[in-house]
Amino acid sequence: MPTSNQNWTWQCDRVIANDAVLGRRLLDDLLGQLETLHWSRREIFGVHLAVDEALVNAIHHGNADDTAKRVQFSARVCPTKVHIEIVDEGPGFDPDRLPDPTAPERLGCPGGRGVLLMRAFMSHVEFRDRGSRVVLEKERSM
Repeated sequence: MPTSNQNWTWQCDRVIANDAVLGRRLLDDLLGQLETLHWSRREIFGVHLAVDEALVNAIHHGNADDTAKRVQFSARVCPTKVHIEIVDEGPGFDPDRLPDPTAPERLGCPGGRGVLLMRAFMSHVEFRDRGSRVVLEKERSM
């Protein structure tokens, strides 16, 4: 969880079924909060892309599309920062062992870019609990 001394203006803690539609609803709520706080379209786009990738990874890769499993979603928003944690019930993974999606032999592969995109668009990305928990933070540009 983020530090408690932050003045969060919006918080969301949910456990959802392993369903991409439910994940998208949470994402829409989060993006709506950033719009309300007048974050730039570019920053909202980056948060959108990173959180969508994290949710898809949790649902499809972590939980292996198992409808009996759940995804935990926690988000905190304030005018200058967003903090998101997404947890799946899968076995985890080692992000350092992922193949480089920019390597010439991987350019034609359809997957493998999610973690790269998260790291590109967020200020901080951390994998915990053997990779089954991702922490995403974005500091707003002022």
